[in-house]
Amino acid sequence: MESTLKAKYEIWMEKAVADPDLKPELEAMVGDEAKIEDAFYKDLEFGTAGLRGVIGAGTNRMNVYIVARASQGLSNYVINHFPAEKRSIAISYDSRIKSDVFAKIAAEVFAANGIKAYIFKELMPVPCVSYATRTLHCAAGIMVTASHNPSKYNGYKVYGADGCQMTTAAANEVLGEIEKLDLFADSKRIAFEEGLKAGSIAWIPDEVYTAFVEEVKKQSVVGDAEINKDVAIVYSPLNGAGLKPVLRTLKETGYTNITVVKEQEQPDGNFPTCPYPNPEIHEAMALGMEYAAKYNADLLLATDPDSDRVGIAVKDKEGNYQLLTGNQTGMLLTDYVCARRTENGTMPKDPVVIKTIVTTDMVEQIASHYGVRTVNVLTGFKYIGEQIGLLEKQGKADSYIFGFEESYGYLSGSYVRDKDAVDAAFLICEMFCYYKTRGISLLDKLEELKDFQTAGITEFGGRKVETLLDYNTGIDGLPKENVLKFLLEGHGSVVVRPSGTEPKLKTYVTVSAKDKAAAEVIEKRIVEDLKKRING
Repeated sequence: MESTLKAKYEIWMEKAVADPDLKPELEAMVGDEAKIEDAFYKDLEFGTAGLRGVIGAGTNRMNVYIVARASQGLSNYVINHFPAEKRSIAISYDSRIKSDVFAKIAAEVFAANGIKAYIFKELMPVPCVSYATRTLHCAAGIMVTASHNPSKYNGYKVYGADGCQMTTAAANEVLGEIEKLDLFADSKRIAFEEGLKAGSIAWIPDEVYTAFVEEVKKQSVVGDAEINKDVAIVYSPLNGAGLKPVLRTLKETGYTNITVVKEQEQPDGNFPTCPYPNPEIHEAMALGMEYAAKYNADLLLATDPDSDRVGIAVKDKEGNYQLLTGNQTGMLLTDYVCARRTENGTMPKDPVVIKTIVTTDMVEQIASHYGVRTVNVLTGFKYIGEQIGLLEKQGKADSYIFGFEESYGYLSGSYVRDKDAVDAAFLICEMFCYYKTRGISLLDKLEELKDFQTAGITEFGGRKVETLLDYNTGIDGLPKENVLKFLLEGHGSVVVRPSGTEPKLKTYVTVSAKDKAAAEVIEKRIVEDLKKRING
């Protein structure tokens, strides 16, 4: 074992006494060089997403000492950039193991540094801390969460004063402050109860949470249209923070026929029925789909532990439940928001939809159809939040009408600067009921959007399209797949499909001609035509 690793380990054995869970773990490492190396070979990295790592003892783990040092570094950053009267930080946490402990430690550090710490009384979703940071005019905000990672992980996400995830420049500055600090000696702290009594730590008022829910409810775009909300909904918070805000929002807006997945209802950082609590994957949705079948539900919703992502499933014509991808749900919501705002006369001047570059380009076609401008940003919802902030600075915050990324994150208003599964769940239910009232399923609507996608494509490179095969509908007994095959006159074809592993669109061209030279000419025309269509 390297001497530096051994030295780090021995220091921890001596000084890591604040958390009784750490000592047994450290003692269990005796003689196991591989475990010691994994726990101590580096410091847990702090970046624009804050910290994220396995819970446990060591410099490469999430624990009370790592959280305290990160909080001290953030405190130093706030002191360097904000006058005394503006030094406050909002704190939230989800259901993960030690989330509440880490949140309180952060509050203790902030308070000891003369920074007012506002903390929620109970676990709350990511969008709530973004909202609280803005509403309480804080210098920063933190969310203790590891999003949808397995149960052994936790994390520490940092927000700027604008309620958006911290910028690269700011994160680098905080990291610089963190690196100056001794892990065991340099983090100031006062007792949590002492801070409450002194007023340096305060519970975030219930009015802030209520105001957040009211902002979500304002995102309704149904207007005066008839809508029957008596649909059977199954909801799972995946043992996370979404239970109360999602149910409150839905029930206060008239959705009362809701069944919650019992095994995934209450907060539980062990995630006993879904070890990987990510609504993007089938395993996390499996129990909810069983409930949906049992209760003959119309719609299944599931939010991840910090309730910033939502996944859904709906019944197909055979009565089976079909999971929708993030792109599919986002396309449906984009179209619904644009269509309803156009119908209601609530479309703002210069309306904007924002998406990440890895999100389906079909969004641009949908938005353009309604006269809405699309802005593309780098991967990560913080870039969508930054664009909303830029619009706000221009006095055009109302121009933003929707944004999403393919990884199941959506937001329809500028009241927060991160993805919001409470808002998304509410909008999805409204959209579902609006279409169901008119005898239209979400799968029907998806087919309509796909027809729109292929509308007007009558030829490729001068070769007429004779038949369009949409394998997403199920053809020749094959599993449904997002593949389009255009059969061309003269025994040719063009096949288009998204890559399953990369953010690419793959195309396959087949031609038939009297000789190789003639075939190459036809192929070149078709390929040039394809390039023009793909590039818009």
